[in-house]
Amino acid sequence: MNASFPHSAPVVIIGSGLAGLTAALSLAPMPVVLVTRAALGEETSSAWAQGGIAAALGEDDSPELHLADTLAAGDGLVDEKAARAILDQAPAAIGWLEAQGVQFDRKADGALELGLEAAHCRRRIVHGKGDASGATIIRALTERVAATPSISVLSDTQARRLVLRDGRVAGVALERAGEAYAIAARAVLLATGGLGGLFDATTNPQGNFGHGIALAARAGAVLADMEFVQFHPTALASDRTPLALISEAVRGEGAHLTNDLGDRFMADVSGQELAPRDIVARAISAEIAQGRKVFLDARPALGQHFSTRFPSIAALCREAGIEPESQPIPVRPAVHYHMGGVATDLCGRTSVEGLWAVGEVAATGLHGANRLASNSLLEASVMGRLAAEDIGGLAFAGSATLGSSRPSPRPSAASIRPLVSRSLGVLRDAESMKSLIAAVRPLADENSPAADPALVALAMASFALLRQESRGAHARTDFPAKAETGTRRRMTMQQILQFADELGETRLARSA
Repeated sequence: MNASFPHSAPVVIIGSGLAGLTAALSLAPMPVVLVTRAALGEETSSAWAQGGIAAALGEDDSPELHLADTLAAGDGLVDEKAARAILDQAPAAIGWLEAQGVQFDRKADGALELGLEAAHCRRRIVHGKGDASGATIIRALTERVAATPSISVLSDTQARRLVLRDGRVAGVALERAGEAYAIAARAVLLATGGLGGLFDATTNPQGNFGHGIALAARAGAVLADMEFVQFHPTALASDRTPLALISEAVRGEGAHLTNDLGDRFMADVSGQELAPRDIVARAISAEIAQGRKVFLDARPALGQHFSTRFPSIAALCREAGIEPESQPIPVRPAVHYHMGGVATDLCGRTSVEGLWAVGEVAATGLHGANRLASNSLLEASVMGRLAAEDIGGLAFAGSATLGSSRPSPRPSAASIRPLVSRSLGVLRDAESMKSLIAAVRPLADENSPAADPALVALAMASFALLRQESRGAHARTDFPAKAETGTRRRMTMQQILQFADELGETRLARSA
C-alpha cells in the first residue's frame, strides 16, 4: 500500500523493477520502504522485457555452457567468478519466482517451454505469456508486495540525494509534488534501472537517465564499465517514443534480416541473424548509413503463427500499421541495456558503506563488454536476493531522523539527450566524445534539471574516450581494432571530473 512518509526505516529501496521488488520481498519481515517514481512496477524496463530469463535447465544444457556463452558475448571483460556465481543461481531464481506466483510458459507435459536467443548455444530462455515475460513477472511480484505488511511503498516519489554521515549512507532525501522529505536508513539499496533515456532512440522508459548512477556517484561510489551501452539491433522503426522492441526471440524462431534490395546481409556472418547483438547492430547501422532500409522478415519462419507466438509484438506492429504475418517489419538499432554502472561485489555492496546496488544500475562484471540476451532479468532476480540476504544479516541499530530541505530541480534529460545521441551512438570517435565532454562538464556542477543527466553523460563519455579500442558494444571508428588484452575501468566522480577538467585545459592550450 502507499504509505505516508516515515522518518526512518531499516532499509530504503529505490526502484520497483524486478531487482527492487525481489529485494523487498526477500527482506520480509524486516520493515522496508520502497520508493518508486511512478506507480509500483510501472515505468520500469523489467515490465517491458519481452525475451525472458536465461537459465540452463534443459537436459542438453549446463551452467558451464551458459557461462561459455556469457564469456563469449562479454568479449574478454566478463568477471568469470561473478558470472559463475550468478548463473549457478538460475534454477533457484526460477523456482523462487514461481513460488511468488509467477507463471512461466510450459509444454503440455508440464516441462518449461525454453526459447532460443542470439549467442546462446542451447534453448534456455524461460518465458511468461510468450513475449510478455517482464509484464508477467512484475505483475505477480507487485501483487505479492502489496500483500506484504512489512513493505511500505512511496509511489510518485523521487530520490534526490543520498545523505551521508561520517562517510556512510545514512538515508535519502526525497521529493514528491514539489515537497521535500527525508528518510533515515541504515541501508539504502539502489534498483533504479539503466540510462537508455539519455538517447533519442531507445527501448527504455525516457525517465531512465541513470538516476541511480548519479545518486551513487555524488555520494562517492566507484563506477565501472560506463562506456558499454548495448544497442538492440531490432527496434521497430517508427515514430513511437520510446521505440517498441522486436525481441531477439523472433530471430530465434527463424526470422531473417533483409535490406530494401532484398539482400540478406547477415547470411555470410558467423551466427547470421543470431550473432551477438553488437555485431548485428553494427551491420544494420552500416546498411542504414548507406541509405538502405532494413527489415526483419518473419513470414517464411512463422507466417500466420506470428500472433500466436508473439502476441504483444504483433500488437505493436499493428499499432505502427504493419501486419507481421504478411509484411516484413522495419527495424533499426536502439539503446536497450547498459552493462556498466555502480561497481558492486556479489552481495550488491558498493564502495560506500551503507549503500547497495542491484539490477541494471549495478556493474557486477556479469555482462563484460556486451550482455548475453536475457541474462539481465536473471541478474536482477539473483542479485536482489543476494543483496537482501546480505542486508538482512546485519545488526541494525535505530536510525536518527534527518532534516529535510528545499528539493533541487526535478531532473530532466531533454537538453542532454541530443548531445549524447550524436556522440555515443553505435559508432564513436574521439572528437565527438571530446565535444560531448566539453558541453556537459559545466552542467554537471549546476543546480539545474540537467545536472544529474549531464553527470551520467560525462561519465559515459570519459570512460569511452579512455578506451582506445573497439570491444563488444563499444565501437570506435578511430580505433577499430581490439586490444590484445582487455581490462575493466573503475573511476569515482572526482576522478571523472578531474579527467574532464584536464582534457578541457589541454583543448584550450592547443587552441591558444
